[in-house]
Amino acid sequence: MSKIRGSIIVDTDRCKGCSLCVEACPQDVIALGKKVNVHGYPYVNVANGDACVGCASCAIVCPDGCITVYRKKTEE
Repeated sequence: MSKIRGSIIVDTDRCKGCSLCVEACPQDVIALGKKVNVHGYPYVNVANGDACVGCASCAIVCPDGCITVYRKKTEE
């Protein structure tokens, strides 16, 4: 049986740290970091990448389109 694994990429230069994606993630994959980007905003990081299921909730709620979601089917 195959399983879907997810992965996300965050464009940290465009992220404004609104944390909508952090709230939307059902797996607690994303967390707001302490570092700031070139515009002075704190940005989100992948805190628990192994838990990502590729649901794309984070990318859907992101108002600036900073998150790209990838899905990969793996065999178990």
